[in-house]
Amino acid sequence: MTLAFVHLIFPKYFKWKEDLKPLTLINRQMMTVHTFFIALVVFLMGLLCLTSSSDLVETKLGKTISLGLAIFWSLRLLTQFFGYSAKLWKGKAFETVVHIFFTGLWIYLSLIFWMNYLR
Repeated sequence: MTLAFVHLIFPKYFKWKEDLKPLTLINRQMMTVHTFFIALVVFLMGLLCLTSSSDLVETKLGKTISLGLAIFWSLRLLTQFFGYSAKLWKGKAFETVVHIFFTGLWIYLSLIFWMNYLR
């Protein structure tokens, strides 16, 4: 759920007001709207885990949801390496730490949901 709130700083931190100015109105608004909905989905995933963990572990529906979450986080892990250029973090101390931290987080989340689904 914390990850969802991190999305709140994206526009200011990444200077979207300036950087997105050359884009068309639809593309600027899509960045904002899609970021909001990604944050909302991530928040709801966390809320589901907090409020319904036993259902995720003990029911067939929970296992199916876990499969979906495992696929989601595994694809996010792959995106960490194939969707973003290493030029964004290599040789930059802060960005490298962030890259390593989030790689670890995506691995952790992927493994948790795969293990729950497969057990």
